[in-house]
Amino acid sequence: MPIHRYRILVAGILATLIPSLAAADELRSTLQDQTNVAVTIYNENLALVKDQRTIQLSHGHNALAFRDVSARIRPETALLRSLTSPGKLSVIEQNFDFDLLTPQKLLDKYVGKSVDIIRTNPATGVETTEQAQVLAAANGVVMKIGNRIETGIPGRIVYPDVPDNLRDRPTLVMSLNNAGATTQDVELSYLTGGLAWRADYVAELNSTDDKMDLSGWVTLTNTSGASYRNARLQLVAGDVNQVHDETRFIAMAAKGGIAPAAAPRMAEESLMEYHLYILDRPTTIAENQTKQVSLLTASAIPARKDLVLRGAEYYYEAAYGDLGQKMKVGVFLEFANKEASHLGIPLPRGVIRVYKKDASGNVQFVGEDHIDHTPRNEKVRLKLGEAFDVTADKKQTEFKRLPDTSRHIALYESAFEIVLKNAKQEAVMVTVQEPIPGYWKIMSENFQHEKATANTAIWHIPIPAEGSVKLSYRAQVRR
Repeated sequence: MPIHRYRILVAGILATLIPSLAAADELRSTLQDQTNVAVTIYNENLALVKDQRTIQLSHGHNALAFRDVSARIRPETALLRSLTSPGKLSVIEQNFDFDLLTPQKLLDKYVGKSVDIIRTNPATGVETTEQAQVLAAANGVVMKIGNRIETGIPGRIVYPDVPDNLRDRPTLVMSLNNAGATTQDVELSYLTGGLAWRADYVAELNSTDDKMDLSGWVTLTNTSGASYRNARLQLVAGDVNQVHDETRFIAMAAKGGIAPAAAPRMAEESLMEYHLYILDRPTTIAENQTKQVSLLTASAIPARKDLVLRGAEYYYEAAYGDLGQKMKVGVFLEFANKEASHLGIPLPRGVIRVYKKDASGNVQFVGEDHIDHTPRNEKVRLKLGEAFDVTADKKQTEFKRLPDTSRHIALYESAFEIVLKNAKQEAVMVTVQEPIPGYWKIMSENFQHEKATANTAIWHIPIPAEGSVKLSYRAQVRR
Protein backbone atom coordinates (compact mmCIF):
# COMPACT_ATOMS: atom_id res chain seq x y z
CA MET A 1 0.00 0.00 0.00
CA PRO A 2 1.44 3.44 -0.91
CA ILE A 3 2.48 5.45 2.12
CA HIS A 4 0.13 8.36 1.38
CA ARG A 5 -2.86 5.99 1.22
CA TYR A 6 -1.80 4.46 4.51
CA ARG A 7 -1.70 7.88 6.12
CA ILE A 8 -5.15 8.75 4.77
CA LEU A 9 -6.53 5.45 6.13
CA VAL A 10 -5.01 6.04 9.57
CA ALA A 11 -6.31 9.62 9.62
CA GLY A 12 -9.79 8.38 8.77
CA ILE A 13 -9.73 5.79 11.55
CA LEU A 14 -8.58 8.40 14.07
CA ALA A 15 -11.29 10.78 12.93
CA THR A 16 -13.94 8.18 13.71
CA LEU A 17 -12.40 7.53 17.13
CA ILE A 18 -12.14 11.17 18.27
CA PRO A 19 -15.86 11.60 19.16
CA SER A 20 -15.89 8.49 21.33
CA LEU A 21 -12.60 9.46 22.95
CA ALA A 22 -13.95 12.95 23.56
CA ALA A 23 -17.08 11.52 25.15
CA ALA A 24 -15.00 9.25 27.36
CA ASP A 25 -12.64 12.08 28.37
CA GLU A 26 -15.38 14.71 28.69
CA LEU A 27 -14.69 17.32 31.35
CA ARG A 28 -17.66 18.38 33.44
CA SER A 29 -18.23 21.71 35.09
CA THR A 30 -21.02 21.97 37.67
CA LEU A 31 -22.29 24.61 40.08
CA GLN A 32 -19.55 23.47 42.48
CA ASP A 33 -17.09 25.23 40.16
CA GLN A 34 -19.08 28.46 40.10
CA THR A 35 -17.35 31.47 41.66
CA ASN A 36 -19.70 34.25 40.59
CA VAL A 37 -22.94 34.71 38.70
CA ALA A 38 -24.66 37.88 37.53
CA VAL A 39 -28.19 38.06 36.17
CA THR A 40 -29.66 41.02 34.30
CA ILE A 41 -33.39 40.61 33.76
CA TYR A 42 -35.40 42.58 31.19
CA ASN A 43 -39.14 43.24 31.10
CA GLU A 44 -39.92 40.98 28.15
CA ASN A 45 -39.14 37.53 29.59
CA LEU A 46 -35.46 37.89 28.74
CA ALA A 47 -32.31 37.74 30.86
CA LEU A 48 -28.57 37.99 30.42
CA VAL A 49 -26.63 35.46 32.53
CA LYS A 50 -22.89 35.77 33.23
CA ASP A 51 -21.66 32.57 34.88
CA GLN A 52 -18.04 32.54 36.14
CA ARG A 53 -16.38 29.24 37.04
CA THR A 54 -12.94 27.82 37.75
CA ILE A 55 -12.30 24.81 35.53
CA GLN A 56 -9.47 22.34 34.91
CA LEU A 57 -8.36 21.90 31.29
CA SER A 58 -5.59 20.15 29.46
CA HIS A 59 -3.48 21.69 26.72
CA GLY A 60 -4.87 21.32 23.23
CA HIS A 61 -8.27 19.79 22.55
CA ASN A 62 -10.85 19.58 25.37
CA ALA A 63 -14.46 18.42 25.46
CA LEU A 64 -16.21 20.47 28.16
CA ALA A 65 -19.74 19.80 29.44
CA PHE A 66 -20.88 23.07 31.04
CA ARG A 67 -23.72 21.80 33.19
CA ASP A 68 -26.56 23.60 34.99
CA VAL A 69 -27.12 26.27 32.38
CA SER A 70 -30.64 27.55 31.75
CA ALA A 71 -32.95 25.07 30.05
CA ARG A 72 -34.21 28.00 27.97
CA ILE A 73 -30.81 29.29 26.91
CA ARG A 74 -30.54 30.81 23.45
CA PRO A 75 -27.41 28.86 22.43
CA GLU A 76 -26.65 31.15 19.51
CA THR A 77 -25.96 33.91 22.07
CA ALA A 78 -23.56 31.85 24.23
CA LEU A 79 -20.05 33.24 24.58
CA LEU A 80 -17.27 31.56 26.59
CA ARG A 81 -14.17 33.61 27.37
CA SER A 82 -11.15 33.02 29.56
CA LEU A 83 -10.52 35.50 32.36
CA THR A 84 -7.16 33.90 33.18
CA SER A 85 -5.70 33.52 29.67
CA PRO A 86 -7.55 35.92 27.37
CA GLY A 87 -7.22 34.99 23.72
CA LYS A 88 -5.75 31.56 24.44
CA LEU A 89 -9.00 29.62 24.83
CA SER A 90 -11.16 29.19 21.74
CA VAL A 91 -14.45 27.42 21.14
CA ILE A 92 -14.42 25.18 18.07
CA GLU A 93 -17.93 23.76 18.38
CA GLN A 94 -20.79 23.80 20.86
CA ASN A 95 -24.01 21.85 21.32
CA PHE A 96 -26.87 22.50 23.70
CA ASP A 97 -28.26 19.27 25.17
CA PHE A 98 -31.75 20.03 26.43
CA ASP A 99 -33.09 16.48 26.02
CA LEU A 100 -33.21 15.67 29.73
CA LEU A 101 -33.09 12.26 31.33
CA THR A 102 -36.48 10.72 32.19
CA PRO A 103 -37.60 7.05 32.19
CA GLN A 104 -39.56 7.63 28.97
CA LYS A 105 -36.71 9.44 27.21
CA LEU A 106 -34.30 6.68 28.21
CA LEU A 107 -36.65 4.06 26.81
CA ASP A 108 -37.08 6.08 23.59
CA LYS A 109 -33.30 6.17 23.09
CA TYR A 110 -33.12 2.36 23.33
CA VAL A 111 -35.57 1.62 20.52
CA GLY A 112 -33.81 -0.97 18.33
CA LYS A 113 -31.35 -1.85 21.09
CA SER A 114 -31.15 -4.56 23.72
CA VAL A 115 -31.96 -4.23 27.43
CA ASP A 116 -32.34 -6.67 30.30
CA ILE A 117 -35.74 -7.47 31.81
CA ILE A 118 -35.77 -8.59 35.44
CA ARG A 119 -38.88 -10.37 36.69
CA THR A 120 -39.66 -11.34 40.27
CA ASN A 121 -41.65 -14.47 41.07
CA PRO A 122 -44.38 -13.25 43.46
CA ALA A 123 -44.51 -16.63 45.23
CA THR A 124 -40.81 -17.31 45.73
CA GLY A 125 -39.27 -13.85 45.31
CA VAL A 126 -36.72 -15.33 42.91
CA GLU A 127 -35.54 -12.93 40.18
CA THR A 128 -34.92 -14.03 36.59
CA THR A 129 -33.24 -12.03 33.86
CA GLU A 130 -34.01 -12.11 30.13
CA GLN A 131 -32.60 -10.07 27.30
CA ALA A 132 -35.10 -8.12 25.22
CA GLN A 133 -35.03 -5.89 22.18
CA VAL A 134 -37.07 -2.64 22.36
CA LEU A 135 -39.14 -2.49 19.17
CA ALA A 136 -41.27 0.58 19.96
CA ALA A 137 -41.81 3.00 22.83
CA ALA A 138 -44.38 5.49 21.49
CA ASN A 139 -47.97 5.00 22.70
CA GLY A 140 -46.91 1.93 24.68
CA VAL A 141 -43.93 -0.40 24.81
CA VAL A 142 -43.36 -3.27 22.37
CA MET A 143 -40.51 -5.73 23.09
CA LYS A 144 -39.13 -8.86 21.51
CA ILE A 145 -38.15 -11.36 24.21
CA GLY A 146 -36.77 -14.58 22.81
CA ASN A 147 -39.18 -15.77 20.12
CA ARG A 148 -42.19 -13.82 21.39
CA ILE A 149 -43.45 -10.25 21.18
CA GLU A 150 -44.75 -8.60 24.36
CA THR A 151 -46.42 -5.24 24.97
CA GLY A 152 -46.23 -3.22 28.12
CA ILE A 153 -43.35 -3.38 30.58
CA PRO A 154 -43.12 -6.98 31.78
CA GLY A 155 -40.68 -6.23 34.62
CA ARG A 156 -37.87 -3.93 35.64
CA ILE A 157 -35.83 -2.66 32.72
CA VAL A 158 -32.05 -2.58 33.15
CA TYR A 159 -30.13 -0.38 30.71
CA PRO A 160 -26.41 -0.87 30.06
CA ASP A 161 -25.68 2.87 29.98
CA VAL A 162 -27.10 6.37 29.55
CA PRO A 163 -26.77 7.73 25.99
CA ASP A 164 -24.27 10.59 25.61
CA ASN A 165 -26.89 13.04 24.34
CA LEU A 166 -29.27 12.44 27.25
CA ARG A 167 -28.45 14.66 30.23
CA ASP A 168 -29.83 14.89 33.73
CA ARG A 169 -29.37 18.69 33.67
CA PRO A 170 -29.37 21.21 30.79
CA THR A 171 -25.81 21.19 29.46
CA LEU A 172 -23.82 23.21 26.96
CA VAL A 173 -21.21 20.88 25.44
CA MET A 174 -18.21 22.67 23.95
CA SER A 175 -15.20 21.54 21.97
CA LEU A 176 -12.33 23.78 23.08
CA ASN A 177 -8.76 24.45 22.06
CA ASN A 178 -6.65 25.55 25.03
CA ALA A 179 -3.28 27.23 24.58
CA GLY A 180 -3.28 28.75 28.05
CA ALA A 181 -3.13 27.60 31.66
CA THR A 182 -4.61 24.29 32.80
CA THR A 183 -6.55 25.97 35.64
CA GLN A 184 -8.62 28.82 34.30
CA ASP A 185 -11.32 31.21 35.40
CA VAL A 186 -13.85 31.40 32.58
CA GLU A 187 -17.09 33.28 32.03
CA LEU A 188 -20.02 31.98 30.05
CA SER A 189 -22.52 34.66 29.08
CA TYR A 190 -25.81 33.98 27.31
CA LEU A 191 -29.36 35.22 26.84
CA THR A 192 -32.21 33.09 28.13
CA GLY A 193 -35.96 33.05 28.47
CA GLY A 194 -37.79 31.92 31.58
CA LEU A 195 -36.66 34.81 33.78
CA ALA A 196 -39.05 37.71 34.15
CA TRP A 197 -39.78 40.53 36.54
CA ARG A 198 -42.49 43.04 37.20
CA ALA A 199 -42.99 45.88 39.61
CA ASP A 200 -45.75 45.82 42.21
CA TYR A 201 -46.58 48.82 44.36
CA VAL A 202 -48.57 49.21 47.57
CA ALA A 203 -49.93 52.63 48.49
CA GLU A 204 -51.74 53.59 51.70
CA LEU A 205 -53.83 56.76 51.76
CA ASN A 206 -54.24 58.92 54.84
CA SER A 207 -57.66 59.76 56.28
CA THR A 208 -58.06 62.92 54.17
CA ASP A 209 -56.93 61.35 50.88
CA ASP A 210 -54.26 64.01 50.33
CA LYS A 211 -51.12 62.06 51.29
CA MET A 212 -49.99 58.49 50.84
CA ASP A 213 -47.14 56.10 51.67
CA LEU A 214 -45.75 54.04 48.80
CA SER A 215 -43.77 50.79 48.77
CA GLY A 216 -42.44 49.21 45.60
CA TRP A 217 -41.56 45.55 45.17
CA VAL A 218 -39.89 43.68 42.35
CA THR A 219 -41.46 40.29 41.71
CA LEU A 220 -39.07 37.84 40.04
CA THR A 221 -40.22 34.61 38.40
CA ASN A 222 -37.73 31.90 37.43
CA THR A 223 -38.95 29.15 35.11
CA SER A 224 -35.66 28.87 33.21
CA GLY A 225 -34.81 25.40 34.53
CA ALA A 226 -31.73 26.57 36.47
CA SER A 227 -30.93 28.19 39.81
CA TYR A 228 -28.71 31.23 40.29
CA ARG A 229 -27.05 31.17 43.71
CA ASN A 230 -25.90 34.40 45.35
CA ALA A 231 -26.40 36.22 42.07
CA ARG A 232 -25.62 39.87 41.44
CA LEU A 233 -29.05 41.02 40.29
CA GLN A 234 -29.77 43.85 37.89
CA LEU A 235 -33.10 44.79 36.32
CA VAL A 236 -33.62 46.75 33.12
CA ALA A 237 -36.82 48.75 32.74
CA GLY A 238 -37.77 49.74 29.22
CA ASP A 239 -38.95 48.22 25.98
CA VAL A 240 -35.93 46.45 24.46
CA ASN A 241 -36.45 45.31 20.87
CA GLN A 242 -35.97 41.60 20.21
CA VAL A 243 -35.88 39.60 16.99
CA HIS A 244 -38.27 36.74 17.63
CA ASP A 245 -37.22 33.43 16.10
CA GLU A 246 -39.80 30.82 15.21
CA THR A 247 -37.88 28.16 17.13
CA ARG A 248 -38.65 28.09 20.83
CA PHE A 249 -37.38 25.71 23.47
CA ILE A 250 -39.66 23.91 25.88
CA ALA A 251 -40.84 26.16 28.72
CA MET A 252 -41.03 24.73 32.20
CA ALA A 253 -44.14 25.25 34.31
CA ALA A 254 -43.97 27.89 37.01
CA LYS A 255 -44.62 26.93 40.59
CA GLY A 256 -43.47 27.87 44.07
CA GLY A 257 -44.32 30.48 46.66
CA ILE A 258 -43.49 34.08 47.29
CA ALA A 259 -40.35 34.69 49.32
CA PRO A 260 -40.31 38.38 50.25
CA ALA A 261 -37.00 39.90 51.28
CA ALA A 262 -36.90 43.41 52.68
CA ALA A 263 -34.14 45.70 51.40
CA PRO A 264 -33.31 49.38 51.02
CA ARG A 265 -34.25 51.23 47.83
CA MET A 266 -32.51 49.66 44.83
CA ALA A 267 -29.81 51.78 43.19
CA GLU A 268 -30.85 53.16 39.81
CA GLU A 269 -28.97 54.50 36.81
CA SER A 270 -29.59 55.32 33.16
CA LEU A 271 -28.63 52.71 30.55
CA MET A 272 -28.87 54.05 27.02
CA GLU A 273 -32.62 54.77 26.67
CA TYR A 274 -33.54 52.44 29.53
CA HIS A 275 -33.15 52.39 33.30
CA LEU A 276 -31.08 49.92 35.30
CA TYR A 277 -31.94 48.93 38.87
CA ILE A 278 -29.21 47.26 40.91
CA LEU A 279 -29.79 45.18 44.03
CA ASP A 280 -27.23 46.11 46.70
CA ARG A 281 -26.63 42.53 47.83
CA PRO A 282 -26.43 39.04 46.26
CA THR A 283 -29.63 37.05 46.14
CA THR A 284 -30.48 33.48 45.16
CA ILE A 285 -33.05 33.01 42.39
CA ALA A 286 -34.09 29.40 42.78
CA GLU A 287 -35.50 27.25 40.00
CA ASN A 288 -39.32 27.35 39.76
CA GLN A 289 -39.62 30.14 42.31
CA THR A 290 -41.33 33.51 42.59
CA LYS A 291 -39.35 35.94 44.71
CA GLN A 292 -39.86 39.51 45.86
CA VAL A 293 -37.23 42.13 46.67
CA SER A 294 -37.75 45.70 47.80
CA LEU A 295 -37.57 48.41 45.15
CA LEU A 296 -38.42 51.62 47.01
CA THR A 297 -40.21 53.15 49.98
CA ALA A 298 -41.55 56.71 50.30
CA SER A 299 -43.76 58.42 52.87
CA ALA A 300 -46.14 61.38 52.94
CA ILE A 301 -46.38 61.73 49.15
CA PRO A 302 -48.84 64.52 48.26
CA ALA A 303 -51.82 63.05 46.43
CA ARG A 304 -55.07 64.34 44.97
CA LYS A 305 -58.35 62.47 44.64
CA ASP A 306 -60.58 63.30 41.67
CA LEU A 307 -64.21 62.41 41.09
CA VAL A 308 -64.81 62.47 37.33
CA LEU A 309 -67.96 62.17 35.24
CA ARG A 310 -66.97 61.67 31.61
CA GLY A 311 -69.37 61.98 28.70
CA ALA A 312 -69.20 60.87 25.07
CA GLU A 313 -69.02 62.87 21.84
CA TYR A 314 -71.61 60.91 19.87
CA TYR A 315 -74.66 62.55 21.49
CA TYR A 316 -73.79 66.02 20.18
CA GLU A 317 -74.96 65.10 16.66
CA ALA A 318 -78.38 63.53 17.30
CA ALA A 319 -81.36 63.67 19.63
CA TYR A 320 -81.12 61.24 22.57
CA GLY A 321 -83.23 62.68 25.37
CA ASP A 322 -82.52 60.69 28.54
CA LEU A 323 -78.82 59.79 28.66
CA GLY A 324 -78.80 57.96 31.96
CA GLN A 325 -79.92 57.85 35.58
CA LYS A 326 -77.57 57.30 38.52
CA MET A 327 -74.56 57.36 36.23
CA LYS A 328 -71.27 56.26 37.78
CA VAL A 329 -68.65 58.82 38.75
CA GLY A 330 -65.08 57.58 38.43
CA VAL A 331 -62.63 57.77 41.36
CA PHE A 332 -59.07 58.77 40.39
CA LEU A 333 -55.90 59.30 42.39
CA GLU A 334 -53.03 61.45 41.14
CA PHE A 335 -49.53 62.11 42.44
CA ALA A 336 -46.28 63.51 41.08
CA ASN A 337 -43.08 61.50 40.74
CA LYS A 338 -40.83 64.32 42.00
CA GLU A 339 -38.14 64.66 44.62
CA ALA A 340 -40.24 67.37 46.25
CA SER A 341 -42.94 64.69 46.66
CA HIS A 342 -40.39 62.30 48.28
CA LEU A 343 -40.07 60.23 45.10
CA GLY A 344 -38.19 61.33 42.00
CA ILE A 345 -36.92 57.97 40.65
CA PRO A 346 -38.01 56.31 37.39
CA LEU A 347 -40.89 53.98 38.20
CA PRO A 348 -40.99 50.69 36.22
CA ARG A 349 -44.36 49.72 34.86
CA GLY A 350 -46.50 47.58 37.12
CA VAL A 351 -49.62 47.58 39.26
CA ILE A 352 -50.28 49.99 42.13
CA ARG A 353 -52.68 48.67 44.76
CA VAL A 354 -54.17 51.29 47.06
CA TYR A 355 -55.30 50.76 50.66
CA LYS A 356 -56.85 52.96 53.32
CA LYS A 357 -57.65 52.50 57.00
CA ASP A 358 -61.29 52.36 58.03
CA ALA A 359 -62.75 53.99 61.15
CA SER A 360 -61.55 51.04 63.27
CA GLY A 361 -57.98 51.34 62.00
CA ASN A 362 -58.14 48.26 59.78
CA VAL A 363 -56.50 48.58 56.36
CA GLN A 364 -58.92 48.02 53.48
CA PHE A 365 -58.29 47.63 49.75
CA VAL A 366 -59.80 50.53 47.74
CA GLY A 367 -58.61 49.87 44.17
CA GLU A 368 -55.71 49.22 41.80
CA ASP A 369 -54.49 50.27 38.39
CA HIS A 370 -51.62 49.70 35.96
CA ILE A 371 -48.93 52.30 35.41
CA ASP A 372 -46.54 52.43 32.47
CA HIS A 373 -42.83 53.23 32.79
CA THR A 374 -42.89 56.65 34.44
CA PRO A 375 -39.82 58.92 34.34
CA ARG A 376 -38.94 61.55 36.92
CA ASN A 377 -41.12 64.65 37.20
CA GLU A 378 -44.12 62.98 35.54
CA LYS A 379 -47.56 62.57 37.06
CA VAL A 380 -49.12 59.21 37.87
CA ARG A 381 -52.90 58.93 37.54
CA LEU A 382 -54.76 55.87 38.78
CA LYS A 383 -58.38 54.89 38.35
CA LEU A 384 -59.45 53.21 41.59
CA GLY A 385 -63.10 52.48 40.79
CA GLU A 386 -66.54 54.10 40.77
CA ALA A 387 -68.03 56.27 43.52
CA PHE A 388 -70.89 54.79 45.53
CA ASP A 389 -72.40 57.94 47.08
CA VAL A 390 -71.83 60.36 44.20
CA THR A 391 -74.01 59.85 41.12
CA ALA A 392 -75.37 61.81 38.15
CA ASP A 393 -78.61 62.02 36.19
CA LYS A 394 -78.00 63.25 32.66
CA LYS A 395 -80.35 64.23 29.85
CA GLN A 396 -80.40 66.14 26.58
CA THR A 397 -83.04 68.84 26.90
CA GLU A 398 -82.90 70.13 23.32
CA PHE A 399 -81.38 69.23 19.98
CA LYS A 400 -81.65 70.91 16.57
CA ARG A 401 -79.83 71.04 13.28
CA LEU A 402 -79.21 74.62 12.18
CA PRO A 403 -79.19 75.87 8.59
CA ASP A 404 -75.76 76.57 7.12
CA THR A 405 -74.61 78.26 3.94
CA SER A 406 -72.47 75.27 2.90
CA ARG A 407 -74.05 71.98 1.89
CA HIS A 408 -70.98 70.08 3.11
CA ILE A 409 -70.97 71.40 6.69
CA ALA A 410 -73.44 70.34 9.39
CA LEU A 411 -74.29 72.65 12.28
CA TYR A 412 -75.85 71.24 15.46
CA GLU A 413 -76.99 72.79 18.70
CA SER A 414 -77.69 70.77 21.85
CA ALA A 415 -78.68 71.63 25.41
CA PHE A 416 -77.89 69.36 28.35
CA GLU A 417 -78.74 69.09 32.00
CA ILE A 418 -76.68 67.11 34.52
CA VAL A 419 -77.89 66.73 38.10
CA LEU A 420 -75.00 65.71 40.37
CA LYS A 421 -75.97 64.14 43.72
CA ASN A 422 -73.86 63.68 46.83
CA ALA A 423 -75.06 61.33 49.58
CA LYS A 424 -71.87 61.75 51.64
CA GLN A 425 -71.76 63.76 54.86
CA GLU A 426 -69.01 66.01 53.48
CA ALA A 427 -68.86 68.23 50.43
CA VAL A 428 -67.15 66.92 47.28
CA MET A 429 -65.85 68.34 44.00
CA VAL A 430 -66.84 66.59 40.75
CA THR A 431 -65.07 67.21 37.45
CA VAL A 432 -67.38 66.90 34.44
CA GLN A 433 -65.44 66.08 31.29
CA GLU A 434 -67.26 66.42 27.97
CA PRO A 435 -65.52 65.39 24.74
CA ILE A 436 -67.12 67.55 22.03
CA PRO A 437 -66.44 66.79 18.33
CA GLY A 438 -65.60 69.16 15.49
CA TYR A 439 -65.54 72.94 15.86
CA TRP A 440 -67.50 73.77 18.98
CA LYS A 441 -68.38 76.54 21.37
CA ILE A 442 -70.45 76.80 24.54
CA MET A 443 -73.37 79.13 23.91
CA SER A 444 -74.58 79.33 27.52
CA GLU A 445 -73.83 77.71 30.89
CA ASN A 446 -74.52 78.15 34.58
CA PHE A 447 -70.96 77.16 35.60
CA GLN A 448 -67.84 78.43 33.81
CA HIS A 449 -66.18 75.77 31.66
CA GLU A 450 -62.50 75.31 30.89
CA LYS A 451 -61.21 74.23 27.47
CA ALA A 452 -58.81 71.50 28.59
CA THR A 453 -57.94 70.28 25.07
CA ALA A 454 -59.11 70.96 21.53
CA ASN A 455 -62.05 68.58 21.96
CA THR A 456 -62.70 68.63 25.72
CA ALA A 457 -64.65 70.99 27.94
CA ILE A 458 -64.50 70.51 31.70
CA TRP A 459 -66.46 71.90 34.60
CA HIS A 460 -65.46 71.73 38.27
CA ILE A 461 -68.69 71.45 40.23
CA PRO A 462 -68.75 71.67 44.06
CA ILE A 463 -71.55 69.64 45.64
CA PRO A 464 -72.55 70.23 49.28
CA ALA A 465 -72.89 67.41 51.77
CA GLU A 466 -76.07 65.39 51.20
CA GLY A 467 -77.00 67.80 48.43
CA SER A 468 -77.25 68.10 44.66
CA VAL A 469 -76.25 70.60 41.99
CA LYS A 470 -77.53 71.03 38.43
CA LEU A 471 -75.17 71.82 35.55
CA SER A 472 -76.89 73.24 32.46
CA TYR A 473 -75.16 74.19 29.23
CA ARG A 474 -75.78 74.64 25.52
CA ALA A 475 -73.20 73.69 22.88
CA GLN A 476 -72.97 74.41 19.17
CA VAL A 477 -71.01 71.97 16.98
CA ARG A 478 -69.88 72.47 13.38
CA ARG A 479 -68.87 69.32 11.45
